[in-house]
Amino acid sequence: MLELKNVSFGVDEDSQKIEIIHNISLTIPDEKLVVITGPNGGGKSTLARLIAGIIKPASGKIYLDGRDITGLSITERAKMGISFAFQQPVRFKGIQVIDLLRLARGGRLDAADACEYLSAVGLCARDYINREVNNSLSGGELKRIEIATVLARGTSLAVFDEPEAGIDLWSFQNLIEVFEGMRRNIKGSSIMIISHQERILNIADEVIVLKDGVLAAQGSREEVLPGLIGTASAVKGCRKSGAGKEEGEAC
Repeated sequence: MLELKNVSFGVDEDSQKIEIIHNISLTIPDEKLVVITGPNGGGKSTLARLIAGIIKPASGKIYLDGRDITGLSITERAKMGISFAFQQPVRFKGIQVIDLLRLARGGRLDAADACEYLSAVGLCARDYINREVNNSLSGGELKRIEIATVLARGTSLAVFDEPEAGIDLWSFQNLIEVFEGMRRNIKGSSIMIISHQERILNIADEVIVLKDGVLAAQGSREEVLPGLIGTASAVKGCRKSGAGKEEGEAC
């Protein structure tokens, strides 16, 4: 279980302190798929980076399974079981998909195991296992390979920052199916997704709404979504992605 207690974060801009996250306290429970949403500039991606350890809070504490991880680096948090998937996955020229999966696993990984992880994200293993993680792969393929590395690591908390960004509608549909599969098979771990997309919100166990750096709402999707989807205030400030052109966006 992940807990944030009174977490704040800001940046200096033009000799002024701008607070992006203000005194947030929340819990990401075990064995749940949690979606964090809200208007652009509300602090969603900043919150994800705080959890991953990419940046450190100005105040407050972050706990993983009761242990204070506030001062730990991204590497130390990764060793404890926190994975972070970027909006735009990194390409690695000269590194094959199976090599990337072995790095994620942190040990030996045979072809059969690699094929299992690739199949879990909807990729035909024989077509991808020896491919280089370079510009020959589409955005959707990269996203699914990145998710396969998260599965290979067996993390306790997987954080995905706007996974729908930059992918087409066909890839987006496949991405939804992958997340639905992960949700069905959660065992002792949690999934946190930063997203505007209604279809991702609809598979969430819990929804957290951030607005202007503060916690605006948190609860089950049945509790939160009726007051969120389809309202003018909800869609204000939303960003359209390739997937969002024909898909409803909550906020």
